[in-house]
Amino acid sequence: MAKDAFNETKETRSIAAVPIRFQTGQPGYKARGALSRVAGRFESVEREAYDDGWTADDEPAAPLDTRITEERVRSLIQRNASPDLPFELSVNPYRGCEHGCIYCYARPAHAYLELSPGLDFESRLFAKLNAAEVLRAEIGRRGYVCSPIAIGANTDCYQPAERRYRITRELIEVLAECQHPLTLVTKSALVERDLDLLGPMGRANLAKVFVTVTTLDRVLARRLEPRAPAPQRRLDTIRALAEAGVPVGVMMAPVIPALNEKSIEEALEAAAQAGATMAGYQMLRLPNELKALFREWLATQLPQRAAHVMSLVQQLRDGRDNDPRFGTRMTGTGTYAELIGRRFELACRKYGLNGDERGQAPRRALDCGRFRRPDPAGQMALF
Repeated sequence: MAKDAFNETKETRSIAAVPIRFQTGQPGYKARGALSRVAGRFESVEREAYDDGWTADDEPAAPLDTRITEERVRSLIQRNASPDLPFELSVNPYRGCEHGCIYCYARPAHAYLELSPGLDFESRLFAKLNAAEVLRAEIGRRGYVCSPIAIGANTDCYQPAERRYRITRELIEVLAECQHPLTLVTKSALVERDLDLLGPMGRANLAKVFVTVTTLDRVLARRLEPRAPAPQRRLDTIRALAEAGVPVGVMMAPVIPALNEKSIEEALEAAAQAGATMAGYQMLRLPNELKALFREWLATQLPQRAAHVMSLVQQLRDGRDNDPRFGTRMTGTGTYAELIGRRFELACRKYGLNGDERGQAPRRALDCGRFRRPDPAGQMALF
């Protein structure tokens, strides 16, 4: 993953998390996914908490605030070489994500910043203030070849910070002006704010939006994704996008064995009823530091099920917690992985997703033929 050069200019505080203690006695924070600041893999030292006898079991920890560092980047578009991903180009308006999803595969990226992939990932965020300016310059270069740009492929581009910074909207404005195709994946209802841009682009075959729905169980969703909207609110978002003419899909990502896999059929049915026409899924991935974070979360939140969940995960990953190989890292291998894939395929066929059984045409590729380069100086408007 490329590291952007940046200059820190300002830090701001947002909502503070209320500290709590779980049944095991471990400290934690309400509305936070991770339980600790696991050290990044590039750190030269590792710290371990221990009980010195001065802290009572019922004494709360210090509140955990969200801090946002504003930065200016030199480059924005990242090129994907992985055959497992359906896009070549992506941009990310933010680094870190306040949604705090414990399973997020992007957590290890915070190690490049010498921050923890645990609590720091969801409380120490970075906002790329000049993202739209850099994007305009990069797609305006003479050698640039148009290909759909995925916005927010690493972290959610509509996380709470977007309400203030509006960086994602600025990126969409640039792409809409140039008739450049884009795709979005989000859990947030905030995407509805930009329907005035996404609606016309969707009707012109220049935009697609996927909304992630991992489960319809509100209790489980609150544990897995503590600061993301409730599942029903995401279904409402799918409906709003569909009514605005935006091609919309649902993402079951990740599917976690013995946790949310039971929701595959009901989530796809609910999304189809709300207006989704496309669907995708990914199996749980646990790269680098995420392995320790997820095991810690399981032991604290679901101790009676922890061993069973990890046993099934390892069945998918050839006996390991994670398998990074191209071709299998998104779906897993073995009988259990095949079962999940078959269930997903049958559910899509039953509910008419991905062009099945309702007589719908298969999903169309976004139109790259309309793209026109931005005028960097605005001088062409004089002629």
